[in-house]
Amino acid sequence: MTETLRLVLALLLAGAALTVMAAGWTWWGNDERVLARLIRKVLGGAADAAIISPGRGAAIAARFDTEQVLVLWNGGANALLYRLDALEGGELIIDDTVVARAWRGEPRRALDAINKDARQVTLRLVFDNPRDPEFVLDLWLPTDARRRDDKGPGPAITEARAWLARIEAILRRPRAGPVVQAAAAPAVARPPEPKPVRPPEPDEDEPFTDESGELPF
Repeated sequence: MTETLRLVLALLLAGAALTVMAAGWTWWGNDERVLARLIRKVLGGAADAAIISPGRGAAIAARFDTEQVLVLWNGGANALLYRLDALEGGELIIDDTVVARAWRGEPRRALDAINKDARQVTLRLVFDNPRDPEFVLDLWLPTDARRRDDKGPGPAITEARAWLARIEAILRRPRAGPVVQAAAAPAVARPPEPKPVRPPEPDEDEPFTDESGELPF
C-alpha cells in the first residue's frame, strides 16, 4: 500500500509540475509578450509608444531618442524600421470609414465619438516611401469577441485615438534632414528605404544587431 501511495503521489507531483511548466510557457509565449520582447531588442531599448494587435502577431512601436518607427507582422517574423521623420500621417478607420486622421501639413481631424458597436477598428500609418508606403494594423475584429479577455472595440478605438494625437505631435516637429536625398544625375532622387530587420529569437540574451540588411525571409 505504501509503494502504491508513493507512486500516486509521484504521479500527482509530476502532473502538477507539467501543468506549471505549461502555464509558464503559455505566459512566456503569449503573442503580446513575444512582440514586446522583440520590439525592445530591435529598438535597442524600451519603446516610448507601442500598440500591439492581440491575436494577429502585428504591432507598431516608436522610440523617440533614436528617431525610429518599427512595424512588425507575421508574429514578428517580418519587420521594417523607418526613420521617424518619414512618417507622413495616420488614419483611424472604423467600418471602412476614415473617422479621424493626422496628416503632415493638414489640420488634425479629431474623433468626435467612440463607436462601441464598431465591427472593425483599423489604424493606418503612411510613410514617405514608395516601396513600403503604408502599414495597416487591425486593432479589433468581430472574431475578437470570442476572446476571454475581450472588452469590445471601445478600448481599441481609444488607443488608436491616442496614437493619432502622438502622430500629430511628431508631425509638428521639424524634420532633422531632407527625406529625399540628393542623387547624382542622371539618377532620380528618392526617399531612403526603410531598413528591413531580422527580429531576434525571443529567448536571445544578446542585444539585436543587423549587419546583413537582408529581408527576414
